[in-house]
Amino acid sequence: MNPDKEKRFNLVFNIILVCGMFVAVAVTTAFKLQQPGVKAAMLLLAGFGSLMGVVNTVMSANGNILTFVFGFIDVLIGTLIYLDNGIMGTFALHAFYFLPMQVIGFWQWRRRGAGSKDEGGEVRKVSARRLGRKQWLWLCLGLAAGIAVLFLVLFLVDSAKVDAGRLESVDTSKVLLDATVMALNIAGQVLLSFAFVEQWYLWILVNISSIVLWAVALAGGTGSGNASVMLVKYVFYLLNSLNGLRIWLRLSRVGASH
Repeated sequence: MNPDKEKRFNLVFNIILVCGMFVAVAVTTAFKLQQPGVKAAMLLLAGFGSLMGVVNTVMSANGNILTFVFGFIDVLIGTLIYLDNGIMGTFALHAFYFLPMQVIGFWQWRRRGAGSKDEGGEVRKVSARRLGRKQWLWLCLGLAAGIAVLFLVLFLVDSAKVDAGRLESVDTSKVLLDATVMALNIAGQVLLSFAFVEQWYLWILVNISSIVLWAVALAGGTGSGNASVMLVKYVFYLLNSLNGLRIWLRLSRVGASH
């Protein structure tokens, strides 16, 4: 695909993604506003954060350093939301991991040329890189260890809920899926911040897992009324991840040639 066609394709594709995900977020927020006892201000703040997350994902797929600006806003809002709801584990993960990683990612991408201007005055995208064999090995070992630790932690948390009478039984398959998705998110953020192409394989797995999770909830009637919207939302995220992989494979070839 020549550069002009590439730009036109990405422009149209990104507009469709942003508009589609905007509708999904707007419908979800409108649905939740109808529920009794809802904190409207916090819900609207969460909706705004979700929109920042949408822009963040599209920016990252296109190798634009502004992804970390929108990502910082998204994570900061998420941190406040989790704190307000007393979800302290996820709050700590956002406050002490995902938030600092936005700053680290911005610094790393600047080092790899993102945000600077080329001779024609155009803003450069990040110079992407690929994992080596040893790095792949460390990634796999880290994911396996992370999933095991997170599974144990989440299993103990659910077991405590069973003992307290707040949960009938521990669903080990759900705990395993939650632990896997969380570990993939943590590893994906590292690869994103350090500009590795392989992050997109992880994001694709995360999005497929989320699609399966919401599809099962929708088919079984166990999900809330916004399950169909969440399913559509993650389908859009999956499309963005596939496009991100396509773009980053090209960016890595460009980076290797310099």
